[in-house]
Amino acid sequence: MKKVAIRVGIGLAAVIAVLLIVIATRPSTYRVERHATIAAPLDLVFTKVKDFRTWGAWAPWMKLDPNMKTTFTGNQGEVGAIYEWEGNDEVGAGRMTITAIKPNERVDIKLEFLKPFESKADNGFTVAAAGQETKITWFMNGENDFIGKAFCLFMDMDAMIGKDFENGLGNFKKVAEEAAKARPAEGETVNAAAPK
Repeated sequence: MKKVAIRVGIGLAAVIAVLLIVIATRPSTYRVERHATIAAPLDLVFTKVKDFRTWGAWAPWMKLDPNMKTTFTGNQGEVGAIYEWEGNDEVGAGRMTITAIKPNERVDIKLEFLKPFESKADNGFTVAAAGQETKITWFMNGENDFIGKAFCLFMDMDAMIGKDFENGLGNFKKVAEEAAKARPAEGETVNAAAPK
């Protein structure tokens, strides 16, 4: 009986050792990105992604908790603008801070999750003219510590986060294209007084 227990113990230790080696060799960084083409002017698209106050109309997590509390501080649409949220278990709590803006090209955002677990990532958008349309890219870069590497054995970050990005960009496309249709054509006068 003692020999069996020893063999089981050795076998278990070997499995754990192999698992630890596999986890340790997983990538230490990750990148997720998704793209969409929007039938809207570049400046309109850029304005909507850099202003956190517009995210409520399209961000994929908003529908997960209609009672989520949100706070905006700083000058929205500028470097230093902050968006904080706190909600149910599905959305948790966190903060986003704009760290850099290249007008009509790129917005960089520091993403900090506070609940249900703490983590940080670099998030943001790039936009570029695509003929009469605008190509938008939503990206996220992060680092995997040992726990993150272990998590990635069972959950594909690209598939998990990528799905949210796809849903968000789908929502964003509708919102931006509706705004583009409502925007006055170049040279058109809005609310002009009736001729006398």
